[in-house]
Amino acid sequence: MGEVVEVKSNAGTPAAVAAPPFQLHSPSMSRSPLIGGGGHKSPLTGRILTPLASPMKKAIANMHGFLEEVGHLTKLDPQDAWLPITESRDGNSYYSAFHSLSSGIGVQALVLPLAFTTLGWIWGMLCLSLAFGWQLYTLWLLIQLHESETGTRYSRYLRLSMAAFGEKLGKLLALFPTMYLSGGTCVTLVIIGGGTMKMFFQIVCEVDPLTTIEWYVVFTCSAVVIAQLPNLNSIAGVSLVGAISAITYCTVIWVASVTKDRPNGVSYEPAELKPASDVARLCAVLNALGIIAFAFRGHNLVLEIQGTMPSSAKHPARKPMWRGVKFAYFVIALCLFPLAVGGYWAYGNLIKDGMFEALYKFHGQDTSRIILGSTSLLIVINCLSSFQIYAMPVFDNLEFRFISSRIKPCPWWLRSGLRAFFGCLVFFIAVALPFLPSLAGLIGGVALPVTFAYPCFMWIQIKQPKRYSSVWYLNWGLGCLGMVLSVLLVTGAVWSIVTMGIEIHFFKPQ
Repeated sequence: MGEVVEVKSNAGTPAAVAAPPFQLHSPSMSRSPLIGGGGHKSPLTGRILTPLASPMKKAIANMHGFLEEVGHLTKLDPQDAWLPITESRDGNSYYSAFHSLSSGIGVQALVLPLAFTTLGWIWGMLCLSLAFGWQLYTLWLLIQLHESETGTRYSRYLRLSMAAFGEKLGKLLALFPTMYLSGGTCVTLVIIGGGTMKMFFQIVCEVDPLTTIEWYVVFTCSAVVIAQLPNLNSIAGVSLVGAISAITYCTVIWVASVTKDRPNGVSYEPAELKPASDVARLCAVLNALGIIAFAFRGHNLVLEIQGTMPSSAKHPARKPMWRGVKFAYFVIALCLFPLAVGGYWAYGNLIKDGMFEALYKFHGQDTSRIILGSTSLLIVINCLSSFQIYAMPVFDNLEFRFISSRIKPCPWWLRSGLRAFFGCLVFFIAVALPFLPSLAGLIGGVALPVTFAYPCFMWIQIKQPKRYSSVWYLNWGLGCLGMVLSVLLVTGAVWSIVTMGIEIHFFKPQ
C-alpha cells in the first residue's frame, strides 16, 4: 500500500496530487491553489477564450512544466505527518550514516568468531565476504524501490512488501519478520544491556548491590526515558553516539585480544560434535551461517530511514541515502572483519559465548580495569541507542492504530504511555526468556528473508526486468537461494538445540 492521497476534481473524478517542492511534505497540500489534477486540464485553460487567455494559458503551461520538472509527482498520505517515522522529513546523508551505523553494527557482531569455530578460516572468510556483498546489494535494491515511478514513497518495509506481493501476501510475508526483528532485538538489547550494566558495576566497584532483574529495570527505564524523543530524525544524535560507541568497543576488544598472549589449548580444528554424525555436522554449519546472517541487520529499517528525507525529481532521496549507507557499511566492514578474524585467531575453539566474554574470561586478570570498564560502558551505551531505532517501527505501528481509528494526531501523553507500555512488555519478555541471545542462529534464519530474499523478489515484481535477462536471473537466483537458506538455517538451528541442548531458565536471569 503506497502513501497516496487523492482529492476530487471539479468533474468529480479522483486525481493524484502533484505538489511543488515547498509543498511536498505538507499534510495540507491538497488545499493549495497551485495543485492541479494529474490528467485534467485547468478550468482556465479549457474555458477562457478571451485574448487575455493566451498569456494566461502560457503561464499556466510553464508553471505545470516547472512543477513536473522540479516538484516531482510525489504522493504522500497526510497522516504520515502524525507518525514518528515520517513526522520530520529533514533528513540527510549524515543522518542516514548515523542511523545505518547504529542499526547495522552492535553486540551481534561479537559472536561472529563462533561461526568460524565451525566453518574454519577459508570457509568462514568466504561466507562472511559473500554475505556482506549480498546484503549490500539487497540494501541498494531497497533504496531504489523506496520511490516508485508514479511518485509513491514506501517509507515502511511492510508497505513495500504489500505493494510488491499484494496486501494479504505482503502482510503474511513481512509483518511477522519485521516486527520480530524490532521487538526481538529490543528484548535482546535489554538482556545484554542489563547484564553488561551489572558487569560494569562489578568491574568498577567490585560489588554487586542489585540483582540481574533489577539491572534489567534500570536499563529499561533508561531506554524508555530516551524513547520520549518524538521522531526518527530527533534521535540522529543518539544514533551517532551509539555508532561511535560500537566502533570503539569493537576496535578495543579485537585489538586487546590480538595483542595479548593466546590462552593455552587454542585450536583451529572444527569443534567435536556430540553426537558425531554427518547430520550433526551439517546442522552445525547451518547454525554458523545463521550467526553470520544475524550479524547483518538493519534492512527492516532502511526504508524508514530514507522516509525521513525530502525528495524531488532533481534531488531524489535515494542519492543522499546511498551516500550515507556506503560510508556506514565501509565502517561496518572495518569493524566486522577484524573482529571475526582477530577473535578467532586469539581464542580459536575456546570461544563459547562472545568476544567480550572471552576477553573477560581469559584476560580479565592481565587487562586494565579501565579498559574492561570502559568497554562494558560503551556496550551499554550502544544498546541504549540501538533500542531507540529498533523500537521506532513498533512505536509507529502503535500510533498508526490510534490515528486510523480517530483520524487525529496521537496526543503527547498517549505517545509517552504507549512507549512506556512497550518498554514494560519488552522487560517482561526479557525476564521470562533470558536465554534469547543464545538463539542467534535461529533468529538469523527467521530474519534472513527480510535481508537476503524479499528485496530481490520485490525488485522483480515492481521493476519487472526483461524476462531471462541477467538482472532477472540474478534476482530470481538470489531470492530463491535466500528462501532455501532460511528454511535450512531454521531447521538446523532447531535440530542443534534439540540434540545438543541449550540452558533454558524461564524467569531466572543470570
